[in-house]
Amino acid sequence: MAQAAYDTQYGDKLINDSADITFDCPKCGFKSISRSRKARQLSKPYTCPKCGFIGP
Repeated sequence: MAQAAYDTQYGDKLINDSADITFDCPKCGFKSISRSRKARQLSKPYTCPKCGFIGP
């Protein structure tokens, strides 16, 4: 069984919504920064757990 994915910064569960996204850090390339629809719509910042980069 696949492990559930969560928003990297806020812990919201990702529910296979087309607006949920997982991407690499634009600064260091760390894989698997995940963002929920809610966090993206509210433009909540995220922090890369590896390098500390803060993005919109």
